[in-house]
Amino acid sequence: MSNMTYGEAIREGMSIRMRENERVILFGEDVGAFGGCFGVTMGMFDEFGEERVRDTPISEGVIVGCAVGSAATGLRPIAELMFIDFLTVGMDQLVNQAAKMRYMFGGHISLPFVLRLPAGGGLGAAAQHSQSMEAWVTHVPGLKVVYPSTPQDALGLMLSAIDDDNPVIYVEHKAMYGLKGEVGSLAPIPLGKGDIKRSGKDVTVIATGKMVHEALAAAETLSKDGTSIEVLDPRSLYPLDTNLIKESISKTHKVVIITEETKRGGYGGEISAIIAEDYFDLLDSPVIRIGALNTPVPFAPGLEQVMLPNAQDVVNAVKRIV
Repeated sequence: MSNMTYGEAIREGMSIRMRENERVILFGEDVGAFGGCFGVTMGMFDEFGEERVRDTPISEGVIVGCAVGSAATGLRPIAELMFIDFLTVGMDQLVNQAAKMRYMFGGHISLPFVLRLPAGGGLGAAAQHSQSMEAWVTHVPGLKVVYPSTPQDALGLMLSAIDDDNPVIYVEHKAMYGLKGEVGSLAPIPLGKGDIKRSGKDVTVIATGKMVHEALAAAETLSKDGTSIEVLDPRSLYPLDTNLIKESISKTHKVVIITEETKRGGYGGEISAIIAEDYFDLLDSPVIRIGALNTPVPFAPGLEQVMLPNAQDVVNAVKRIV
């Protein structure tokens, strides 16, 4: 058992696999000697050298394209884009190439690469550096998507992401890099396996990324009034652990979903639709979705906090249905 930050756990997961397998490489903007924009890759250049930890040009299309090509020809690359917002520049390589190649070649090639995408707001980074765009990538067949919320999950999901023979989108919330937590296992966490972060009996709150911690804070507040909240963290957005969702709803019969992404068109709506289509008979009330307001992320700190969802939103939602 050790205590790590979220960022340290991501680095440890990458380092474990790079020590075991020389075909695992890392590249991105400033990931080398500088140690990454957020310090996540600090020390990896010194340990693994410039052949395996490489800085790239400021070109997200090149970075994603390099990941696709190197994975198709036998390496297991980890590519980092400095912000998820810049994925827009690399979407052709990701959506039209990486996501389709294994299918179009009849499974004769593999595409084992991890694309790290720092996401989320709360740091005053404004509209072009603060988005939550996980719904974009979960929509694309051929891509797997994970979103850890704790250091333990960050390490375990990184190991599984590197091991997978398909493109895995690894979303990491940049406001959580300094979050500390216990890491008691170096075992991979299977993709598609969710986790109950807090058990409860009255309402299931499904939360992703940093919103898991907002949900836990809300659960603590609501417990003072005798309301018991179960907090479910999917961890893997695709594949999604629908069995765990069903088990939880079978117990609570009420659901609130909170994601940081803009509510309109967000992945929270996909989870809500799955519940409505497959588990409607288990519900005692409509599903409530919580997301960010339908506006670009403001630069002003006060406005940004109004725009982003939080624990109080969960408290208010739960009180509506309990």
